[in-house]
Amino acid sequence: MFLSAPDVGPLEESYLIRALRSGWVAPVGPEIDGFEQEIAERVGTRGAVGLSSGTAGLHLALLALGAGPGTVVVVPTLTFAATANAVVYTGAEPVFVDCEPATGNIDPDLLAAVLDDLTGAGRRVAAVVPVDLFGGCADYSRILPVCASAGVPVLEDAAEALGATRHGRAAGSFGRAGVFSFNGNKIITTSGGGMLVSDDLDLLDRCRYLSTQARQPVAHYEHTDIGYNYRLSNLLAAVGRAQLRRLDGMLGRRRELREHYGKLFAGRPGVRLLGDGDPGANCWLTVVTVDPARAGWHADDLARHLAAERIESRPVWKPLHLQPVFAGREGVLTGAAERLYTDGLTLPSGSGMTDQQVSRVLDATARFLEARA
Repeated sequence: MFLSAPDVGPLEESYLIRALRSGWVAPVGPEIDGFEQEIAERVGTRGAVGLSSGTAGLHLALLALGAGPGTVVVVPTLTFAATANAVVYTGAEPVFVDCEPATGNIDPDLLAAVLDDLTGAGRRVAAVVPVDLFGGCADYSRILPVCASAGVPVLEDAAEALGATRHGRAAGSFGRAGVFSFNGNKIITTSGGGMLVSDDLDLLDRCRYLSTQARQPVAHYEHTDIGYNYRLSNLLAAVGRAQLRRLDGMLGRRRELREHYGKLFAGRPGVRLLGDGDPGANCWLTVVTVDPARAGWHADDLARHLAAERIESRPVWKPLHLQPVFAGREGVLTGAAERLYTDGLTLPSGSGMTDQQVSRVLDATARFLEARA
């Protein structure tokens, strides 16, 4: 039983066959054009660029925003490595900021202090990259004014958050640009792929140009910039279009699972769901956090119990400031991310889980809790 297995079926197969039979098998074609338009419409942005991964989207957007040697980019410490890796690709320096304990998302108060310190020291901040962790939007009502006051653009890492909203506004639409991932474990998948969205059409044009090896529009191969092979395949875009048609149903299924977990853990001392109470979350992964002093057990205990039942679970992201590759990097830390890493556990949340599989996970978890009541 996996955390978030791909949820694909006959509709995706039919779209893929259609694309194959059209002859458009390269990273260009009508499926990409259609997928970009449909994602932009869903998110409410003026445009979109289909790419080979969410990481590629972060990389290109950071380049377009001016990240490079001599600049810094502020990122959360509680996120997947790709967020900071993309910063390093540009030659910029990542600066890590700790999280809010209740949501795991970047702490806006810490962010304000960090930006004051950096700009006060005369350092150029190319961007702030909040992450919509596990499909719950960061607090942009506080983040955007802070960044605007400092004159720093926001690049929204919404890799995990397609379909999520905050105060009625779609994830991916809050910053100067937003990025989604369509990796195999995400809300929708294209096997591998991503999408950059923005209202800034000049930024999108620049990123599209860089994503196609920065080829000049001439008959021969002419290059005046270093480019990248980052475009999404037309075939994979076809799968994405089918997945997008099913998105609302997938969201509903994951939210049902979150509700089941909520009822299961309700009233358990020291146990809560991360980001519980966020009506706009897409519930990509449900995370349970455990205070062992109150609960009488650790998150690791539940993980071992589930593993014995052949059910996958996984710790929350290991904070980036603890990763060997980022040792010694700057950061403003409170210990909140480290506590979530120690005390948090992600539970199976895939929309493709059958009723029988859901019952199996819930029953296994209930047996664990009953033994510790």
